[in-house]
Amino acid sequence: MISHDGQHHLRAAAIVLLILLFVCSNSHFSAQAFQLQLRDVGFLRGVENKCALLNHNLIETRQIRSENIGRNEGRIRTRSATKLGSASSAIEEGNREEEQQGSAGKADPKAPQVFATGYSNDPDLHTALQQAVNSALAALPAPDPDAPSDGVGIDLAFVTASSLYNASPATIVPAVLGMASVYGSGIDKLVGCTSGGMISSVVKASDGDGADSAAGVSQRGRDSSGNSEDAAAVRECIPLETEGILGVSVTLALLPDVKVSTFHVLSDDVPDDVGRITSREWNNAVGLTGYAGTDDERAEVPVFLLLPSPGFQSDLGELLHGLSVHHPNASIIGGIASTVSSLSRAQLFRYDAAEPNAQNILGDGLVGVVMNGDIQVETMLAQGAKPVGGIYRVVSGQESTIGAIMLDEEATKEDDDAADALAGEEEEDDSEGEMDAKAMARAAYSKAAIPKPVLAEANYLMKALGDEEQSFMRKTILVGLERGGVVGRTPNELARLAEGEGHRFAVHQVASAGMKDGSVTLPLGSVNVEKGTRFRFFVREGDFARKEVDALWTGYKKSSLASTFDGGEALPSPSACMILSTIDRGSKLFGGKPGLESGKVSEYLPMVPSIFGLKANGVLGKLDGNASGNVDTMVHGSAASYVIFRSKSNRPVYSTRQVESNAAKKSAERREESDDDISELPSRSLAAFDPTNEAAPRDEDGELVLRRREVHSGRAISVSTVEWSVADKMAKPTSALEGAMWDKETEVDRFRERVPLSNLVSQCKLYNLDPSKPKPRDFIGQLKHAAQDGAFVIIPECKRTEPTLGSLRRRYDVAKLVKGLTIAGAPALCVNCDPVVFGGSLEDITTAREAANKAAAEGVSSDYSFDEGIVVPPIIASDLILYPYQLYKLRLAGADAVRLVAAALESKDLLYLTKIAQSLKMQAILSVASEKQITSITSLSPGSISAVVVSNRELEDFSFDETGEKALSLLCSDSLKEFLAVHDVPVFVEGRVGIISREDERGNESAANYIKELKEAGAFGAFVGGGLADRNKDNVNDSWKALIHDTELAAR
Repeated sequence: MISHDGQHHLRAAAIVLLILLFVCSNSHFSAQAFQLQLRDVGFLRGVENKCALLNHNLIETRQIRSENIGRNEGRIRTRSATKLGSASSAIEEGNREEEQQGSAGKADPKAPQVFATGYSNDPDLHTALQQAVNSALAALPAPDPDAPSDGVGIDLAFVTASSLYNASPATIVPAVLGMASVYGSGIDKLVGCTSGGMISSVVKASDGDGADSAAGVSQRGRDSSGNSEDAAAVRECIPLETEGILGVSVTLALLPDVKVSTFHVLSDDVPDDVGRITSREWNNAVGLTGYAGTDDERAEVPVFLLLPSPGFQSDLGELLHGLSVHHPNASIIGGIASTVSSLSRAQLFRYDAAEPNAQNILGDGLVGVVMNGDIQVETMLAQGAKPVGGIYRVVSGQESTIGAIMLDEEATKEDDDAADALAGEEEEDDSEGEMDAKAMARAAYSKAAIPKPVLAEANYLMKALGDEEQSFMRKTILVGLERGGVVGRTPNELARLAEGEGHRFAVHQVASAGMKDGSVTLPLGSVNVEKGTRFRFFVREGDFARKEVDALWTGYKKSSLASTFDGGEALPSPSACMILSTIDRGSKLFGGKPGLESGKVSEYLPMVPSIFGLKANGVLGKLDGNASGNVDTMVHGSAASYVIFRSKSNRPVYSTRQVESNAAKKSAERREESDDDISELPSRSLAAFDPTNEAAPRDEDGELVLRRREVHSGRAISVSTVEWSVADKMAKPTSALEGAMWDKETEVDRFRERVPLSNLVSQCKLYNLDPSKPKPRDFIGQLKHAAQDGAFVIIPECKRTEPTLGSLRRRYDVAKLVKGLTIAGAPALCVNCDPVVFGGSLEDITTAREAANKAAAEGVSSDYSFDEGIVVPPIIASDLILYPYQLYKLRLAGADAVRLVAAALESKDLLYLTKIAQSLKMQAILSVASEKQITSITSLSPGSISAVVVSNRELEDFSFDETGEKALSLLCSDSLKEFLAVHDVPVFVEGRVGIISREDERGNESAANYIKELKEAGAFGAFVGGGLADRNKDNVNDSWKALIHDTELAAR
């Protein structure tokens, strides 16, 4: 046994040894120390043990596999399902270990604090948002199954988007809300803004065998810091940093026990009588109605994230002053919204479920969010300013004006000695020219040991500086004032930062200068100048700024290790790091490619799950994040703020990488588990398929092997608002199509129980005999009429959701869409009425027909009308049709034609269904996705098929071929030529038409070029659904006109 004194001495020796190791190799040691600290399995035990049940629901609603990297939404979701399954297994195993160790009496593990970030640089805004949201959703854990249904959701979303996108920024918030709605109750609060550059991250994936690079696995590629991925392999996420290009970043946060409030304040709302009003009155004035005042903050220390517009800067000082008075203990962070070009206007984003009708795209004012509860932040700020010349003392000045300064020789010598010592440690070789400059500067200092006007000393100092520094000082004068409470600490700026002591000087830009007296004035209200305060000149310099970033993070790591091994409690693990950096940093300041700052964060915080932020016009924050209060919070130019988020109660950190690694190790056991052990929950959008990484089974021709549901079996599904749940006796579906077929079979079974087929047949006979009932219209005839001039025909498709994208519109109003399309002159309409995958209903067919009739009755003109008058566009019903029962229901609903999926039907079923359709006077359009399917429909009788549709959709996971090559290859195939030799019918295309772009011979890229290729390959027209919503969700007329314009360009 070691005595108490012996333990004390051993601890002291360990601390000394660790500090020595840190000096020798700070980054490598610290990374390993943090890795050992955070890779403990305990951090995975923060999710409830019951999440396995809800895990399968999340798999059903969100996970789609894809092997094509261009279809990454599906792949990300599948990976998420695998991670979540592994998380459940790891958590259960961890809990069993705790019980074996006698820890059953402990409190239940806390839910994790989670930040999940996704990024995309897709040139299409909607696609970029979808990819970014999907990536972020894939990194979230399963919601707590014990929580109420209306309480499980995303507490806060932070969205940044490049200002270069042509699409209206007004679509960003509704799109993100709709796309994230698959996660519980969706997003509760959202803030964000446009940005001149993106700071984001993506999840660092483990290798397929579960081992990562920490185990010696080497990967090619480079992260944003320029380091090879071998060095970054043990990192939880890979940082991404861009400047001046298209991009979207979405961060979704789960914040247990944190109250989140958002607010929007305009310039006129900021009180100017801060000291004469109560905290409640001030809160109400700035939009924080009902928010707790300072009494509740003494222990809570709320976090304010502020996103001002550029036009709000003149009032920002007054707002910060109000926060310092009425919320003195708050942590304040933020950045001013920016744009790539000064010609565009920055926009702010805000959504609050408590104010659903509030405007969510804002051009003026400030958007903010306050987080109060189990959350804390630690901030560091890099000023990017290099000290030049000596250290002075203020001789005269008042308020924010400095009149005269005098050299402080003792402080200057102390700083020089520290700088020389630091340079010696770094083994830097100063050139003779640099030494001469130092000698000249010292000579200048001796002459300046008398009070002199600030401008006079600045002009004298410039003579001793290099060309670049002189050029900078001629344009901008930066001055630093020593901060209080720093006497006796390390004098040199970089050395102080490396010791974790914070900045010595707060740098300010001179707002104005007195030409007569040589005084300088700082921004009004930014500082109150006191006589005797130390003063220094600064310039912007890239090499120093790089060293400053290194010193900041070295000091952070040193302070963290010292705290951990000095008998104190270790800091809670960081759940995210936010970088707020001004747009003039990055490649402009540091040189080379963007990514130095985000790369440093990843290097020093290798296990942080999320890195996100924005490139701002200015940064809000304190120089020393450890200082109490927020009195020195101000706006910093050319600066970067690093904000580390943590929980106060040391909640576990959800590790996507660790979950994925565990998933690979345990996939074999999970595949062997009985399917009867887990009761499946209803699917909201897409029937689930096997969540493992195995591909769906295919025959020798490459076709999916599809099994029909066993008799008397079924699965839990949702049909409209009715939930059906029946035990399933067979294995899970192996593809999205197979799962959708099983759900459709169950749906039809339930309908049959209520209305037998014989009743439907009788109703159809009576319907056809009734002269008041509408008769089926010629769907193909109308399309041929529209194409008389050789035009490429567009058939708009109305559908609520898309399996790989989620909701296409925030509000799906069939009547409004149909009316708009009728007004625009659509020759025909496709209405998707499938409730399982696409969120439709049979009532949509009836509603669409009535809306089109009403539009025609009101005298709406149409470009596609016969001589006898206005013709209402005929309607084709799109559904997964497996039984004649469905055809009868569609006829009664008012469909003029039906679309059949050839892959889901055997030859005898195709023959039977096409004959039934003919008997009901409905035209049958067949959809094919392979040459074998084309061959299978060639044997049908001529006249039984009215048209064929070649699809860009992959039926294994319902994703699309984003290149468009699949449809082109089918159009040019021999199988289609043989089919057309028997069936003289038009050929259409579906899947991303109007979205996929191609380059022409001159290098111009557009959607019209792809349409032209389709037309030249023999396509008669296309069914377009997502392409309409993608162009303009709010105005279907404009979307239609844009598509028609593309077809006209393609015809030239």
